[in-house]
Amino acid sequence: MHPSDETVLLQTRRQLLGQGARGFGALALAALLGRDARGAARLESKGGLPGLPHFPPKARRAIYLHMVGAPPQIELFDYKPQMAEWFDKDLPDSIRQGQRLTTMTSGQSRFPIAPSVFKFQQHGQSGAWISELLPYTARMADDIAIIRSMHTEAINHEPAITFIQTGNMIAGRPCIGSWIAYGLGSMNQDLPTFVVMNASHTHPRANVQAISARLWSAGFLSAQYAGVALRSGADPVLYINNPDGVPVAMRRRMLDALGELNQIQHERLGDPETQVRVAQYEMAFRMQASVPELTDLTKEPESIYEMYGPDARKPGTFAYSALMARRLIERGVRFVQIYHRGWDVHGNLPEVLPSQCKDVDQPCWALVQDLKQRGLLEDTLVVWGGEFGRTIYSQGKLTPTDYGRDHHPRCFSLWLAGGGVKGGIVYGETDDFSYNIVNQPVHVRDFQATLLHLFGIQHEKFSYKYQGLDQRLTGVEPAHVVKGLLA
Repeated sequence: MHPSDETVLLQTRRQLLGQGARGFGALALAALLGRDARGAARLESKGGLPGLPHFPPKARRAIYLHMVGAPPQIELFDYKPQMAEWFDKDLPDSIRQGQRLTTMTSGQSRFPIAPSVFKFQQHGQSGAWISELLPYTARMADDIAIIRSMHTEAINHEPAITFIQTGNMIAGRPCIGSWIAYGLGSMNQDLPTFVVMNASHTHPRANVQAISARLWSAGFLSAQYAGVALRSGADPVLYINNPDGVPVAMRRRMLDALGELNQIQHERLGDPETQVRVAQYEMAFRMQASVPELTDLTKEPESIYEMYGPDARKPGTFAYSALMARRLIERGVRFVQIYHRGWDVHGNLPEVLPSQCKDVDQPCWALVQDLKQRGLLEDTLVVWGGEFGRTIYSQGKLTPTDYGRDHHPRCFSLWLAGGGVKGGIVYGETDDFSYNIVNQPVHVRDFQATLLHLFGIQHEKFSYKYQGLDQRLTGVEPAHVVKGLLA
């Protein structure tokens, strides 16, 4: 929608509300008093763009689990038993083909091949090879689609994470969650459309990459589509609670007065962001009632805690975040993003990686099974993966029991489940060195186009006019829906 058209629509709505005394207060109180905390009426889609979705969607919501730092595909999903015979031999020039390296290994005198020290077994009807580090993930091999042929141009973390999350290596663009919120709108007026959580990791020597709110910003879209960070602890959303000594009635009167001032400002300037501020204030007021119920896990049965694992009771852990993601999804949150850091295995890989996998393996399995048993997996897309892959050669010193791996954009693995994805398949293939793709490549843009397709959105027709251009998540270069992944 063109910004000027959106301004007219917003102004019309605001004027209608302004005709009633304390219009916003009446609406907010009606919303709080007229619904039960988990009423089905709140799961109806509201907002979004006219004409969307373009066709019937398979996914209505998504949980994106991003392993920040890039999991090594060779240790997890891309089994290369031939490499055992290549231990400490140099990577052939015919395999590298002059491809660029990071500055962390470009100065090495040689590139010794480091076979994985971990065992693999085949699982599921597809016979997918999955590492011993992921025993719970292996149990759901028939639920997931493993892509082994992802690739990107970005070779460093910041641009690579930004690229797979926003479609551009330069920060400042809307992320996937923001695009979905903008296009399809909300399913719950009392909770944000897009929620973000940062889960803790357990190993003290894990190499942690910094991330910031730029990853879940709305970019050039309205601020209302940005991700809302949900924290662990007594104050899940910053500044949502009233200050000490400020009762709810006083807060309500303050918001009403602020709404009237914003109406005056809007009538003077016609800035749509004024309306966004009003909507955010009202959302915060409603969240004061909805968030405590959301974050109260005391009513979850013991069987759920056993499913998600011992860390599910510990706020801030990945298991706790995964359980919270399920609660958000069933309450109508459209898009949930969980970041788990510590996957940047440049060294000490055999020591650090098992801990990283243990943090997430059982909770990921539990999340998929929990969604399935509640009838939510069918229209909830779950994504697990990082921003690029890892080299077959060792960074630094190589021994039979210790090595590290550098960044590798040429191939990496991730998995998808639910939301219209065909479970029990392995898509794509790499060469014997897990260095180049030899079959069914999937570029980051193809991955993004496929996600939008699952939500019923044709990526080439989903754009936003900004700086004279029709901006798209998938950009201007070719992007293709990966039909082999669709159920």
